[in-house]
Amino acid sequence: MKNDFLKYQGQTTPHPLAIEISHASGSYIYDSKGKKMLDFVAGVSANSLGHNHPKVTEAIKKQLDNYTHVMVYGEFIQKPQLELCKALANTLPENLSAVYLVNSGTEATEGALKLAKRFTDRAEIIAAKNGYHGNTQGAMSVCGAEEQNRAFRPLIPGVKFIEFNNEIDLEKITTKTAGVILETIQGGAGFIEPKNNYLSKVKKRCEEVGALLILDEIQTGVGRTGKFWGFENYNMTPDIIITGKGLGGGMPIGAFIASFDVMSCLKENPKLGHITTFGGHPIIASAGLATVTEITTTNIIEETIRKEKLIRNNFKNQKAIKEIRGRGLMLALIVDSPEIASKIILNCLDKGLILFWLLFEGSAIRITPPLTISDEEINEGCALIINEFNNL
Repeated sequence: MKNDFLKYQGQTTPHPLAIEISHASGSYIYDSKGKKMLDFVAGVSANSLGHNHPKVTEAIKKQLDNYTHVMVYGEFIQKPQLELCKALANTLPENLSAVYLVNSGTEATEGALKLAKRFTDRAEIIAAKNGYHGNTQGAMSVCGAEEQNRAFRPLIPGVKFIEFNNEIDLEKITTKTAGVILETIQGGAGFIEPKNNYLSKVKKRCEEVGALLILDEIQTGVGRTGKFWGFENYNMTPDIIITGKGLGGGMPIGAFIASFDVMSCLKENPKLGHITTFGGHPIIASAGLATVTEITTTNIIEETIRKEKLIRNNFKNQKAIKEIRGRGLMLALIVDSPEIASKIILNCLDKGLILFWLLFEGSAIRITPPLTISDEEINEGCALIINEFNNL
């Protein structure tokens, strides 16, 4: 199978991990040889309820018996779509009540950028250096990592970059700015949190000049940081929210969310301001609804903060760890070098623990397990990591 994988499937890196997957359940993935691997990555924060969660699986099977795709998004009333939109709106302030379902986080980024431009009738977008919002041309245009972008230029024009947490840079947001797009916590840059009420200050500046603040909650949303939405940790509310990853419980989904007034501008001049054939697919929307319902009707979110403390306590005496960044179950161990990070990640994989890298911070080790991970599983995984640090 590996030879066919390398021959027929488009590759993203020169050296993929190339693990042959047999099945997955809860916090574990099994390869074709029966090896059991504890998952500390959760599909890069996507499997919020772990693998094959029974309520998500049940929702998918039930909807499969009713209907799958019937019409392009927004024309027919389909209960799974509608119920998911309502469930998301119920987690938000009243003014953020219009949900547009799409196929991925990167498409949600595209939709949000178009929405900001259309509503403000402006062209300029402000984004953050080392931000990451997806990998399509528009999304790459607001990702401030030139190493990733240079091979694909020219990208879309009119994008300027500021430094995350640098308040002086806020002067670059002007009456020419349509929107400012930021991650609530910078992911690829190293799980960097906003400091000194930074997000509130960005929102205030946007209000002063008539720009819209877009917050990328693709990774921080849906319970991962100890609140349903990451921005709830920072006492502010954006104008547009982007979500994806964990929203589908392992299924591909995205959404951008705004007020009814802002979202309505996509309905005319021109009509069909954003179009998606498979966005809000009834099977995927059913999985999303089951995921949101499970997270909002249980103690999963509260447990996320307790589990964060458990992880931090496991590593409190590890001198090889310079810093633990992030919040909730979105954590990164910062070590002295990319070489050490890679050694730990690969050695742990060999021992049956799945860890991963971050996009732009080579000295980071990602820890983003399923929100449903048990204390025993946390301790098991942390012990494996500690053992590898001790063997350095």
